[in-house]
Amino acid sequence: METRKVQRLGPSTLAMTLPAEWAKEHGVNKGDEVSIRMGGKGTLTVLPESASTEDSEAVIHADNLDADGLERAIVAQYVLGRRVIHVEKSEGALDSEHINAVYKAETQLMGLGVIEETPERIAIRCSVDPEDFTLDNLLERLENTGSTMRGEAVKALAHGNPDLAQRALNRERQANKIFVLVLRLIFTAYQNPNLCRAVGLESGFPLIGYRSVAKNLELTADNAEDIAEIVLNTEGHTIDVDSATMRRIREFTDQVDDITVKAVQSVVDRDYDLTIEVREQFRELTDREQDILSEIPEVSNEELLRIREVLVSLQQTAQYAMRNAEIAANLALNAESDHVTIS
Repeated sequence: METRKVQRLGPSTLAMTLPAEWAKEHGVNKGDEVSIRMGGKGTLTVLPESASTEDSEAVIHADNLDADGLERAIVAQYVLGRRVIHVEKSEGALDSEHINAVYKAETQLMGLGVIEETPERIAIRCSVDPEDFTLDNLLERLENTGSTMRGEAVKALAHGNPDLAQRALNRERQANKIFVLVLRLIFTAYQNPNLCRAVGLESGFPLIGYRSVAKNLELTADNAEDIAEIVLNTEGHTIDVDSATMRRIREFTDQVDDITVKAVQSVVDRDYDLTIEVREQFRELTDREQDILSEIPEVSNEELLRIREVLVSLQQTAQYAMRNAEIAANLALNAESDHVTIS
């Protein structure tokens, strides 16, 4: 770590020189303006004017990429915060598979749209403004989408309703859109600390935790998708169990829903007491899967396997909620409260 001496320029002004290598890299010259941000733990961040611009562009060279590779590259550039993404080939027109990959990526990403298209080149622009969203709100929306999917999938299982199961599957695209948008905001806020306040944070400290929370919520949506798939792929679109077993499965679902909501709320509110509540409820659910399986009247092995897959998905969702509560505990205990004093 490099150290620099602070000098006094006047009665109330202290100054420090900028590293020449840093200034050259970011094009900072005499008379230019830089942004200064005061953060937690006594940190002071200096940002060049270029860091405040949000019009970064990227060119993806499609020559050696298949459709999947191109689609993934577009998603990556979106996540990295590019405002405009160009897709082109060095020679000749874009292949049909490349064009289809561009439009497929467009449908998966929030705020993305084609603004220019020629046979050799396609330009896509992201209209998302970081100030339009907060990370807390997006986490709550992602949790709500996953809970809705889970509720529809289990209800579809109980009533043998394939349409309801398909509705749950259709929501998965929305969950993925929110998840990738969260990643975009996290990356842009990391690269430009000035944007932290725009996305609802006082500093960049929580960003790593928020990345993990978002991934856990995305995985819970996948768990709900798994249950919906079981409904669609099962003859009669339901499982052959008695009403008491189905009632226990639905009660289990309600309990899982409760701790997923509380876990995200504990992240948003930095509420350590709520994380303790989530932990206590999770302990009560630890053996719920085996309890339900042990009480099921005799059924075929195939039917038992389906029931177990449903219960495993619910149990995994509870585990992801517990992980989110652990992240919330770390965030909550980073500030003074009734539980901790920091010096």
